[in-house]
Amino acid sequence: MTHSFDRHAHEEFAIGVIYSGAQALTYRRSEQLLMPSGSIAAINPAEIHTGYAANVEDGWAYRMLYPAAELLQEVASEVADFRCDIPFFPEPVIFDQGLAHQIFQMHCALENPHTPVIEKETYLFSILSQLILRHADSRPVIPSVSGKQPMIQCIRDYLVANYQRNISLTELSSLTNLSKFHLCRSFQAAMGLPPHAYLNLIRVHRAKRLLKLGIPISQVALDVGFYDQTHFTKRFKAVLGFTPKQYATGTARMY
Repeated sequence: MTHSFDRHAHEEFAIGVIYSGAQALTYRRSEQLLMPSGSIAAINPAEIHTGYAANVEDGWAYRMLYPAAELLQEVASEVADFRCDIPFFPEPVIFDQGLAHQIFQMHCALENPHTPVIEKETYLFSILSQLILRHADSRPVIPSVSGKQPMIQCIRDYLVANYQRNISLTELSSLTNLSKFHLCRSFQAAMGLPPHAYLNLIRVHRAKRLLKLGIPISQVALDVGFYDQTHFTKRFKAVLGFTPKQYATGTARMY
């Protein structure tokens, strides 16, 4: 992109990552800033700014999300386990390589219509909470995750019983009366995986049983809750190290 944006502001937050080239901007009254590739933009609502290519010939490319202020407030409140004010990011340009990579992945997942709801919600809440905890001016203290084992077992049982459905994080939160943030954090601490990854694990194990019965791979993918065979194959191989076809035909090498 080589477009130059006039001075403007957003009603929402503008959170994103520059993944190619570099953007320059004038922030607030006159502060001149550079956002190189790999940097994170965290523009607060109502903050006047511009945006233009640092190098007109090269331009820049970015992925941006515009979450409502109320959503960031909700995430901060869930992290702290009490109602918080709307977060404020004192620096509009953040250098956090790991988080920048996660924001890029999150954006790709959110724009993909086939990404499961629970995975989209987990990505969004996880990354927004990390951004607040690492870079907001007021960073909430995270309460202990102890004493949540009965709720973790409830979530696990629910995932096992409903693995074929497009389960949402909101659904699990209502089931356990845990906030989305503390649900994901507590579940991962207990099980070693976030809920959406554990759900995929359940689906892969169920798929193995169906493949042994000679059911076609495309049908197995749909029966266990994956939206198509390609996605199923990707998840299956990520867990087991070989494809459903290799497993079904007996050519998979078991280590």
